[in-house]
Amino acid sequence: MAEKKPRALFAEAGTEPEAAVAAPGQASKQKSSNRAKLRVWQIVLAVLVIGMVIVGGLTRLTDSGLSITEWNLVTGVLPPLSAESWQVEFAKYQQIPEFEANRPSMDEFKVIYWWEWGHRFLGRIVGLAFLIPFFYFLATKAIPAGWTKRLLIPGVLIGVQGVIGWWMVTSGLTERVDVAPYRLALHLGLAFIIFALLSWNAFCLSEEEHELLAARRRRFKPQLGFGGLTVALLFAQILVGAMVAGLDAGRGYTDWPLMQGSFLPPHMTPEAIWQFIHRMLGYAVLIVIGMFWWRCRKTGHPDVKFWGMVAILWGLAQVVWGIITLMGGAQWYHAIVHQLGALLLLWVMLRAMFAIAYPPEQKIARA
Repeated sequence: MAEKKPRALFAEAGTEPEAAVAAPGQASKQKSSNRAKLRVWQIVLAVLVIGMVIVGGLTRLTDSGLSITEWNLVTGVLPPLSAESWQVEFAKYQQIPEFEANRPSMDEFKVIYWWEWGHRFLGRIVGLAFLIPFFYFLATKAIPAGWTKRLLIPGVLIGVQGVIGWWMVTSGLTERVDVAPYRLALHLGLAFIIFALLSWNAFCLSEEEHELLAARRRRFKPQLGFGGLTVALLFAQILVGAMVAGLDAGRGYTDWPLMQGSFLPPHMTPEAIWQFIHRMLGYAVLIVIGMFWWRCRKTGHPDVKFWGMVAILWGLAQVVWGIITLMGGAQWYHAIVHQLGALLLLWVMLRAMFAIAYPPEQKIARA
């Protein structure tokens, strides 16, 4: 048997460098791969939330939200599959004030039932799309240090959203013929918050942690602070828009720029007041986004300038479409695009703020 050749003192450090060096390189690749997977997961969840907002908006616009009068988390997954089960569901609906107000036929009831069932079913899909990947990433230790809570918070809010959604529905089952507008505003507002958190997570996961730390030193603090105020004002406008929708206030005054020939509405009803607030706040948001764009230009950074420009252009388009929606009598196809436009405007503002908070390093071209 051949005798094993002893190692030289310096040979120990020189003969096994590949294994020693390869391990950190492999670990770095694995971390990058994990971040990429987490980012895709957050994007998928954000897209599902967009779908929830659209389906939820159509459910409201078709007056379908009260068609299912019970909240059965498990058994409610299956819709009525027989004539008898449809009669049972219809009988439950006939017990609430909305039925007395509208008196739909069975065929009409089925239409609104499918809208509400679809909204709830998609909500369950969103919940599973969070829970299953979260516990998988947790079990495989794919979540970077410090990220568990950041990924968990949107999931907790998704669960809370389901509870608020049912709380909203209960407001229309006894005395009202629709849901309480303030509960609708809370329900929609929380959906926008969840979307914002998922989007910000996806932005941050698009870069390595050391790259974010380096970029953070280059951030433009004044613009970041002003951007935060702009987003807060935009969120307030979204909540006011939800109140307008909940009250059907968009159909009361369909002329523009005045309201039946006056700056102030002639009749100070709740619907008129909320529409007036929505109009004035819309102008204010557009002006503030314009100021935000101007501040972005002053940084001289190409990415910041670009996203500031996108923000003002999208904000202007959103205002114009809001006027079209108003003058068209708030038809459902106008209204749902307007709601989607608000969601995308929020995304654009967040993307602009990410560029401000973590600006890429500018490379100086050489002649």
